[in-house]
Amino acid sequence: MFRTLLVIALGFLPSLFSLWVIRKTHLRTRARIRQAAMNSPMVRVRQNTRLVEGDRYYLEGVGYLIGDISCKFNAQSGYIRCAVNPNGPCNACHHYEPRELASSKNRA
Repeated sequence: MFRTLLVIALGFLPSLFSLWVIRKTHLRTRARIRQAAMNSPMVRVRQNTRLVEGDRYYLEGVGYLIGDISCKFNAQSGYIRCAVNPNGPCNACHHYEPRELASSKNRA
């Protein structure tokens, strides 16, 4: 009977040791991540949230858009004006190209 219990106990020892090592490694990793987060400088991404007066438009069915909506490069978004000049302003932008209308495509 004692031999049977000894064999069972020895069979479980590698599993228990493995679980102990995994737990210890997990706790050490969490501590390192926490320490790295506390030591890293807080980096804030500069967001240009101020909109120029008259720069925001409401389009029925789409919502609010910013920038010159007649420009070909306008992103048609409430968050970014365009890929070429995302921070704006749209006034006197040298990348401006008028958007082709669907009706002018049909005529050509």
